Amino acid sequence: MSWLKRAFGMEAPKPSTKAADLPGAPRSPMGLAPGRMICLSPNLKGLLVGESGVVVPDDDKVWAVGTIDLGQAKRLLRYYLDNEDYFVQFVMSGPGAEDIEDVILFGYHEVKTVASKAELLRLVGPQARIGMPYYELEGVEYSRQWGSEDGQTELAPLTEHVVNPEAAYTVHHNSMLYARDMGLTNRREFLLFSVEEDAEGNVSLTTSVGVSLQLTDITVL
Repeated sequence: MSWLKRAFGMEAPKPSTKAADLPGAPRSPMGLAPGRMICLSPNLKGLLVGESGVVVPDDDKVWAVGTIDLGQAKRLLRYYLDNEDYFVQFVMSGPGAEDIEDVILFGYHEVKTVASKAELLRLVGPQARIGMPYYELEGVEYSRQWGSEDGQTELAPLTEHVVNPEAAYTVHHNSMLYARDMGLTNRREFLLFSVEEDAEGNVSLTTSVGVSLQLTDITVL
């Protein structure tokens, strides 16, 4: 099974045993780094009208970079913007800056603090909707991309190393990805759930909605 199908297809990503080695190692696509400006094409906003609920942000600087090592030089690079509502995710198929498989603009739909194990069980446990083959959000139906079970499948564990100009830290995720086709060539809309735990043990459930980007959509200054 190809990496692209594994990362955004029918198999959940496999966590690497060498994730801790990565923070200084990856070469960034398009010269991206904290302080660089991401400018999205003004045509993108009009293109998504009526096709996606994702609102394209204005030009903004990268504040932090997150790296998720998936083994065998496969990785996710997440560029978190000064506007804390957005991040741009690159799916990388190798160690080089040019090894770009896919790019997605994600916007946070909801961040819910999880106060207890009982609440966590209610949100993502066996009776929850997350992990089922289909998920409906605000009247839009998405298909599960990871796992082949007829019923609920387990969330995928991922470890993210985040670096910004002030700090470096680790976030542990348990995630599930959904997607749907849009009426646009080579573009899809994504729904990403992630139970996140930081170094202090704080737990939250984030819901993010994303849309495929083309490299021609992005200018880096």
